[in-house]
Amino acid sequence: MTAPLLHVRGVETYYGNIRALNGVDVEVHRGEIVSLIGANGAGKSTLMMTICGSPQARTGSVHFEGQDITRLPTHEIARLRIAQSPEGRRIFPRMTVLENLQMGASLDELKHFKEDVEKVFTLFPRLKERQAQRGGTLSGGEQQMLSIGRALMARPKLLLLDEPSLGLAPLIVKGIFDAIKKLNKQEGLTVFLVEQNAFGALKLSDRAYVLVNGRVTMSGTGKDLLANPEVRAAYLEGGRH
Repeated sequence: MTAPLLHVRGVETYYGNIRALNGVDVEVHRGEIVSLIGANGAGKSTLMMTICGSPQARTGSVHFEGQDITRLPTHEIARLRIAQSPEGRRIFPRMTVLENLQMGASLDELKHFKEDVEKVFTLFPRLKERQAQRGGTLSGGEQQMLSIGRALMARPKLLLLDEPSLGLAPLIVKGIFDAIKKLNKQEGLTVFLVEQNAFGALKLSDRAYVLVNGRVTMSGTGKDLLANPEVRAAYLEGGRH
């Protein structure tokens, strides 16, 4: 098997004296959708932020395309074309949809700006209708589309999605997950997805990891974990979306 695009090895991350991640090992190969599921507070978002360099891992390593990025500052990691749609969306509320997308575009890729905006608008037609509207006036689902669209403007090799379905109606969630699947199948985009919606995430994913109290306790194909009795009992009973 070829070397993974992203390789997280033995990572421990702390907030002060509190250990949030405890020896985490995760691999994401080029062209895959890999999800990380777990309860609230398990450390899922911390792993996403550690990959992006804030906070940095205290021990262990993060490699991207074979390069050790563990100690790199966040802006240098972004230049390697790792883009994140963070938990809570974090769009710029006073800026228009188009201005938010401009903020996501890499300075190196401005020559592709119009083409990239059109791709985002094709993926999320609602954003095209709202392009002159301020981000803060959009619905929750539209803001999530904008957050993903802004990340795509950087032409990422790896897209990190942190809780894209959080707080959204089931129909909107389906639309978001369909868009992720389309990006992966049509563009070959590699996606690492953190989700509390375990059923939706596992159905979408090639492979997945289960995180419990900062440790990976289980991994396998999305299909296998969907069928696993322990996973079903902990994360799926009554949780279909």
